[in-house]
Amino acid sequence: MSHFTAHNFQGEKVLIRVDFNVPLDKQTLEVTDDTRIKAAVPTIKKILSDGGSVILMSHLGRPKEGPEDKFSLKYILSKVEELIGTKVEFANDCIGAEAIDKAAALQPGQVLLLENLRFYKEEEKGDKDFAEKLSKLGDVYVNDAFGTAHRAHASTAVIAQFFPTGKKFFGLLMDNEVSSAEKVLHHSEKPFTAIIGGAKVSDKILIIENLLEKATDIIIGGGMAYTFFKAKGGKIGASLCEDDRLETAVELLKKAEAKGVKIHLPQDSVIADKFAADANTEIAPSDAIEDGWMGLDIAVKAEAAFTEVIKNSKTILWNGPMGVFEMEKFQGGTKAVATAVAEATQNGAFSLVGGGDSVAAVNKFGFADKVSYVSTGGGALLEYFEGKILPGIAAIKEG
Repeated sequence: MSHFTAHNFQGEKVLIRVDFNVPLDKQTLEVTDDTRIKAAVPTIKKILSDGGSVILMSHLGRPKEGPEDKFSLKYILSKVEELIGTKVEFANDCIGAEAIDKAAALQPGQVLLLENLRFYKEEEKGDKDFAEKLSKLGDVYVNDAFGTAHRAHASTAVIAQFFPTGKKFFGLLMDNEVSSAEKVLHHSEKPFTAIIGGAKVSDKILIIENLLEKATDIIIGGGMAYTFFKAKGGKIGASLCEDDRLETAVELLKKAEAKGVKIHLPQDSVIADKFAADANTEIAPSDAIEDGWMGLDIAVKAEAAFTEVIKNSKTILWNGPMGVFEMEKFQGGTKAVATAVAEATQNGAFSLVGGGDSVAAVNKFGFADKVSYVSTGGGALLEYFEGKILPGIAAIKEG
């Protein structure tokens, strides 16, 4: 695998798979969060400064039947131009005559954005002919879309076979994503604490099982904690619970004990009489919640205990919030964890935050630059930590 930074792209047309799947305002169709576009800028600028030209391809949203105007990448064009700081050409298709002509006409230092790849069913099917058509637009292929690395789609994996070794690379973002994930999973300094939150145990079983081999401590918060409390015979009132996962929860606790991994559940909870921003709230032990009340955040004792564990850690992985942090009354737990992770990082720990909600939380509370790395890939990062091979990574490494 040749290295992106060492390569000189002078005179080359570089086809980059980026992840520009950004949220748009429903009315104005303007970009409301440009994090993913910003993340790709260093890769684009390196190629342009070498004297190469850039062809950007991405998906946006989930168009059902072919092209849909609201999913057109033309709506992000001005934002891309603003962030790269140069004019960007647009092709109203990702294959076909206009794309071919505009790609062929590109001069060094110029940029072309292709229309949404998912306007073709072939993209998600991983169609080889479609991938080959895309490949003909450039001399070099760069995958900088970690957010879609777990999908074996035409533009994220299949296309790589049409480029020889030395003509396919990870971009800078992909490189950073992969190396920070590998650092946590394979070269973690102990104590290694994984903070796992979110609503469902079922979404996180595989990641917890894989982390039992690596972590010294696993902190569990969010709605999924109540399935564990019920499994242990506690009363959880109307809290979220997956009754078909009670045995799984017991198994995970047993496995952890056998491996000497400490599982930390929240001692107490902020409980509410309804799922609403204006609910009445009280604090209760997490395994003694009255009927009709539900746990929507971790409370003071849990915050203190979790903070203690986090502060003593050398490696931290955070995936998933501790409560319904979108509502002010239930954001205390997630904020406390974010504060502790930032403090541990300042004291020399390596911290990786990933998964949509945790990323939204560190951004909301202003901690994004106080952790070691914030991942752009939700599903991709999760699958990586479940121990799966990601097609988008394998396609480049094999070549």
